[in-house]
Amino acid sequence: MKYVYLIMPAMSLALFILMGIDKQKAKKEKWRIPEKRLFIFAFLGGAVGGTLGMYVFHHKTKHWYFKLGFPAIAIIQIAVCVYLQFFGNLS
Repeated sequence: MKYVYLIMPAMSLALFILMGIDKQKAKKEKWRIPEKRLFIFAFLGGAVGGTLGMYVFHHKTKHWYFKLGFPAIAIIQIAVCVYLQFFGNLS
């Protein structure tokens, strides 16, 4: 359980940074981070950071699958954490 509280913030920070990097690369028309990789980070616990990065950097907000997907994954991840916090220690 304690690892969830370490992994999620780390993955969120990583995805937030990746969103910023990808936005800069998009502006300069350089090699981009694949969308699949961004979603992998989101599924691995970084959806909150990805959602924040999407709106802070104004990146991927026109793609419905990001606009709906990142927040939906974030809500599920937060709900799982809340559930584990309150009901995870039951035997």
